[in-house]
Amino acid sequence: MNTANKLTIFRIIISPLLIVFLKLKEKNQIFNYLALLVFLVASLTDFLDGFIARKKNLITNLGKFLDPLADKILITAAYLCFLELKLINVYVVFLMFTREFLVFLIRLVASKNNKVLAANFLGKFKTVTQILASILTLLYIINNNYFLFYSYNALVYISTILTTISGIVYIKQNIKLLTNN
Repeated sequence: MNTANKLTIFRIIISPLLIVFLKLKEKNQIFNYLALLVFLVASLTDFLDGFIARKKNLITNLGKFLDPLADKILITAAYLCFLELKLINVYVVFLMFTREFLVFLIRLVASKNNKVLAANFLGKFKTVTQILASILTLLYIINNNYFLFYSYNALVYISTILTTISGIVYIKQNIKLLTNN
């Protein structure tokens, strides 16, 4: 297993710590900082695994499958916590889950046909906005002020729009996989 894939697996492994720390946030403020740290480290591995894979020509089918999965696990952990903390709307989470479920189904059908579908540009951009929205939300948890409140909310809704658009584009680009089965 190459370094890029190891970083992706590390991201999957540490993502549940975000939930643990945010569940403990009421006990001590340090858990809010630890949640932010875990999220920042996980986000950094998202950048690093792709950079290393491209730079050292280590792009693998496993990496093409695991990297988007690791992103989904991290963002899902964050958004579910934010939903429980009443920081985001249930419709945001529903749209995100629906898009990810549909994309997963398409990738599953593609893998049945021995094809691995990598994320497209819109999907990557959507993930970046979700990561930034999550960082701002975590900063708001640490220091709730109006600037962070409006900033994280704006990015959450931008990411929701991108989630919807990228899902529609992904489905349109790969609809033939579904209709040929």
